[in-house]
Amino acid sequence: MIDTRLKRFTALFAASTMAVLACGCAKTAGNDNVTTEQDAQGGEPALNVVYDVPLSIPSALVDQNGYRTGAEKSVIFKGKDLPDVFYIFNLDNELEYTGQMRTTNHTDDGDEIKEGYFTDLIEDGEYYIYADKIGSSYAFRIQNNLYDGIFNEACKTYYKNRCGMALSEELAGEDAHASCHLGKAHLQEDPSKTIDVSGGWHLSAGADRDSVTGCKIAQNLLLAYEMNPDAISDDSGIPESGNGIPDILDEVKYEVDWLIKMQDERTGGVYGAALTVRDEGADLMQADVEVTPITMEATIRFATLLSDFSYLYQSYDPDFATTCLKCADRAYSLYAGTENVKESAEAFYAAAQLYRATGASNYEQVLTTHFESDKFESLFNDNEDVFLGSITYISTSQKVNVDVCSRIMKLLMKKTTAIVNAARSSAYMVTDENHEKLLDDMRTITITDHIIYNYEYTTIIENHAHYLMGRNPEAINYVTDSTERTFKDTDEGTGIMNQPLLNAKFIFMLSVIKE
Repeated sequence: MIDTRLKRFTALFAASTMAVLACGCAKTAGNDNVTTEQDAQGGEPALNVVYDVPLSIPSALVDQNGYRTGAEKSVIFKGKDLPDVFYIFNLDNELEYTGQMRTTNHTDDGDEIKEGYFTDLIEDGEYYIYADKIGSSYAFRIQNNLYDGIFNEACKTYYKNRCGMALSEELAGEDAHASCHLGKAHLQEDPSKTIDVSGGWHLSAGADRDSVTGCKIAQNLLLAYEMNPDAISDDSGIPESGNGIPDILDEVKYEVDWLIKMQDERTGGVYGAALTVRDEGADLMQADVEVTPITMEATIRFATLLSDFSYLYQSYDPDFATTCLKCADRAYSLYAGTENVKESAEAFYAAAQLYRATGASNYEQVLTTHFESDKFESLFNDNEDVFLGSITYISTSQKVNVDVCSRIMKLLMKKTTAIVNAARSSAYMVTDENHEKLLDDMRTITITDHIIYNYEYTTIIENHAHYLMGRNPEAINYVTDSTERTFKDTDEGTGIMNQPLLNAKFIFMLSVIKE
């Protein structure tokens, strides 16, 4: 879906990009760089090895959901006096693989860190890792289409949180419920006035719906579709499945329909949230709703999302796409009349999307002002609106400044190189242990991987998925709840899929590695 202009810019800047790669930023595509570990055997495992679920945090850390059949596979060992050899057994306790641990320069709280690779174990099945002195890992799978079910489950969380419609048990399972919050909502600032704000996604345990958060979620879902359209199916099991439109666009449209109701017809401003009025003992799903006042943040986020959605949805429903674009323009106009768009990062992103959709000069002028700012480079690195707006600019088919595009590409490669180096220098092969920062970094490298495919980029992205699904210091699967140690075993009890914005970023990351 990315315009061919982006590919042309990739060619234009190939020389500078290759210079970066020559400095060690990435490896060549393919699996040729993977060392075969099966040949490095030594010793025999203890007799009568039988798998039992470890009672304490294991010293052999694996992705509990598993590994793709043809992908790089690795385990991290953490402990004192680690052995040199590890063994992989199937769940019938039959030895399938012997590997050599690799020494690293890393330690963690005084523990030694070693790595073990078993990429050449390509027989689909269920396994566990065993090593003398430290015992067993949790169980894991090797499976070619490993991420398909996880990806669909993550995408379907938004359907399961839809407001304003009945969710069937067939499609929503235990999350099925009758239609909710269909009555008109009172304006918080003037309770005598009511509006229809049915629809959208519940984004909290209190069944609240937030315009800004909803826009950010939908924006990341659209990025997943735009960067990796082949990963998005039309059969994920939502009511719209099979209608000839990718399900992720159907899901975003459900939120967009609600957001349009949240736009004030008179001013073009967007109300901040639809809050469920909590009444102890009452049915939350049938409770009254109140709408918070218009905010400029909600208004500009709305403008950004609806212009983006209009652009991507044009080929499916031109009339609705045009409606979205008009709504976006009204919201932007109100914002521009009250805020300084030449100093606003949020306005920069909105202007980039509107310029891509329309080619109008007033949006281009805002972009030019930001590009000429002394703060542009630092904002590109630190501000997601400036970063994502810049990526939108280099992907447009509208007239662009080639020198600006060259500058953006160089900044993107510089940012990506820093992410690669951070992952390389980590004991757990990730850039950060903070999930939000980790997922933001993977969004950057996923965008780069789309523009300039590189095997190491894909491997780094997959390593971050492994971290989130169990190959971390606490051996916790933060994504799904069906493995042996999950987020439900933590004090917080909250996983990635229970956090709607993080889940959208996770979907974006997973879209590049699912098959």
